[in-house]
Amino acid sequence: MYNIIERFIQKMTKEDVNNFAISKNINLSSDELDYIYEFIKKNYQTMLQNPKLFNIERYRSHFSEENFPKINKVLQEYMQKYGNYL
Repeated sequence: MYNIIERFIQKMTKEDVNNFAISKNINLSSDELDYIYEFIKKNYQTMLQNPKLFNIERYRSHFSEENFPKINKVLQEYMQKYGNYL
């Protein structure tokens, strides 16, 4: 499973991140998009190793008041849906 995720993230573009956000009704600013893209690229392995320890609240200041709850909701939905596979 990790190999599949790793290959996906290696090929992932900012456009992919933005399109996913838009599909979830999240309109990221260019700063938010840059931050989340770089964060995923740099930290995905740590997040996958310890998904239950990831605390998105630590990163609240990097997102707008409007976007943070939406991002948190999507994260929680995906953790419930796919967390057992990690």
